[in-house]
Amino acid sequence: MVQADISQLSGECNTWRESLRSYRDEINQFKQSLQQAASQPLSKDQLQNVEHYHNQFHIQLINVHDLKQSIKAHDRRVNFEMAAHKGQLNEDTVSEHEHLFDRYQTLDHTLQNLRDDFNSFLNRMS
Repeated sequence: MVQADISQLSGECNTWRESLRSYRDEINQFKQSLQQAASQPLSKDQLQNVEHYHNQFHIQLINVHDLKQSIKAHDRRVNFEMAAHKGQLNEDTVSEHEHLFDRYQTLDHTLQNLRDDFNSFLNRMS
């Protein structure tokens, strides 16, 4: 068992989930921008890019949802263990928190790159 600061762990979980909600909203806005871009005459390369971004947005929305659900389940586990074990967490739970943070950072980096790439694509379309 490990002594942990539940408010810090829960706060981190809430911060990650809020950030993922923002990413979800941003991706949905990107999908609308992509639909507008696709409504004009496009070259074969541009059509391939439209399909690529359409697929990426779909995949990343799934990734955002899955990670958000994992974080939510983890947060519930943290709260349960803290209550059941008088402020102590299993080492597996602490390890899972670190693993979720790594997953969050990886997805955050992926989404930032996708944002930059997509904005460059839109600028080339103008």
